[in-house]
Amino acid sequence: MATDGRAFADKAIQNISKVIIGKKETIILLLTALVADGHVLLEDVPGTGKTKLAKTLAKTFTADFSRIQFTPDLLPSDITGLNIFDRQKNEFVLRKGPVFTNILLADEINRATPRTQAGLLECMEERQVTIDGVSYQPGSPFFVIATQNPVETAGTFPLPEAQMDRFMMRLSMGLPSREEELSILERYMENEPLDTLTSVFTLADLEEVKREAVKVFVHPCVREYMVDIVKATREGEGMVMGVSTRGSLCLLRCAKAYACLHGRSFVTPDDVKALAVPVLAHRIIAGYGTETPEAAGALVQKLLFSLPVPTEDFSS
Repeated sequence: MATDGRAFADKAIQNISKVIIGKKETIILLLTALVADGHVLLEDVPGTGKTKLAKTLAKTFTADFSRIQFTPDLLPSDITGLNIFDRQKNEFVLRKGPVFTNILLADEINRATPRTQAGLLECMEERQVTIDGVSYQPGSPFFVIATQNPVETAGTFPLPEAQMDRFMMRLSMGLPSREEELSILERYMENEPLDTLTSVFTLADLEEVKREAVKVFVHPCVREYMVDIVKATREGEGMVMGVSTRGSLCLLRCAKAYACLHGRSFVTPDDVKALAVPVLAHRIIAGYGTETPEAAGALVQKLLFSLPVPTEDFSS
């Protein structure tokens, strides 16, 4: 199992890196969220490759892909779909929205009104869409990658805490280094790499790795370490709101997926520490000065340094 998970991750990263250059850490975290059956919030300035990353991920797994450009006049029915009366059939027929897909890119999600943002809540958490009282299943798997610009605030509607908590991780691609940007220019000299990218997995392959990740062992002392971290976010000095139980479960699921993708059948404290910031930072509120991702991340890192790390044999 462990070997398969590592080979799966290496092959996926190699394929995605044909289009997305120099973002291996972001890619492995994105794959972790995908295998852990979560959703991701990508916060970055425009032009860093967020949309291209989502399209590349979909093509790698032979998955259906949809994109929604969120705007202030977008309606919930524009996301989920609606029933329209067909005159020829003399009945209402369902016109499915873009949410009926495998990988959904919710571009600039904070530009839509809270009412429209809430239209994604049921889809993300319950994996179902309710239209006129009837529930439908979106694609399986269903993976949402939402983006927002953390710098520009004019004309935006900040995501409420309930919506933020639905995202398993908050990630940032960041700007490329000088060498990476030179490689990007060279890669795009003649054609668009995404056009020639081939699929290397099927959705069945992804489901198999998901099943293997569920089997990953988590030692009781590692589980206690996770709980201690979460408890520290609730009781730390100046904390207004700590991590919820949903956050604890997300950390557990991510740790198992992360270990599987690194070729191990058990979780280590290093896995937990590597995931603490992307999984927990966006869930905490600690008053003025911690609104930015960097400040929230630094606060989580500070909590990690203050807690003892277990040193047992984690494999049994």
